[in-house]
Amino acid sequence: MSRIIFDIETVGADFDTLDEETRAYLLKRALTEEEEDRVKENLGLSPLTGEIVAIGMLNPETMRGKVLFQAPDGDIEPFEEDAIQYESASEKDILLEFWETVSKYSQFVTFNGRTFDCPFIMVRSAFHRIKPTRELMPNRYSGPHIDLLDQLTFYGATRRYSLDMWCRSFGIRSPKEEGITGLDVKGLFTEGRYLDIARYCARDLVATRELLLIWESYIKYRSE
Repeated sequence: MSRIIFDIETVGADFDTLDEETRAYLLKRALTEEEEDRVKENLGLSPLTGEIVAIGMLNPETMRGKVLFQAPDGDIEPFEEDAIQYESASEKDILLEFWETVSKYSQFVTFNGRTFDCPFIMVRSAFHRIKPTRELMPNRYSGPHIDLLDQLTFYGATRRYSLDMWCRSFGIRSPKEEGITGLDVKGLFTEGRYLDIARYCARDLVATRELLLIWESYIKYRSE
């Protein structure tokens, strides 16, 4: 069975660039300045107020992959590093290549993909009038999508922890060990540090792959 791991990085729009009605809607439940700041900081968590700046894809068997990333004011030529190709493109072209790639695989693997990555990809694709080539949100319990957060929490029966926490607990190198977290992506993008975002996305892929192997080897039940 062919399978692929994927992960996305997103950034939110600049709040002041949103129209007046949208700003008012987003802030209508924010009662304090702290709550307003939180709303503005979390714009990248919704495809209606954010966009995808990187999608990473990795074949867990061959360890070959690709990270497509936005670099709007950069002049970055495609290159390969540790068997992962890096290439800059617009959000639309990133999504077009993503759909073309995943259509070739029978199974896909994410961490928290059902809650975040997949809905985000689908809505941003619709924004660009791109039709999906695969069903990213199939049956939760028996479909071709393995969301490791679902599996490791037994579909919500136990507490949900971050990828970083799972990695540290199992002795896997965390993607955050080099000092970058998802909270830093917007700042890095604003500063033009596009490759830092792309490499962070690649580290997410590798960590997810290592966690996948642990789940398959020691947690997933297999009858003899």
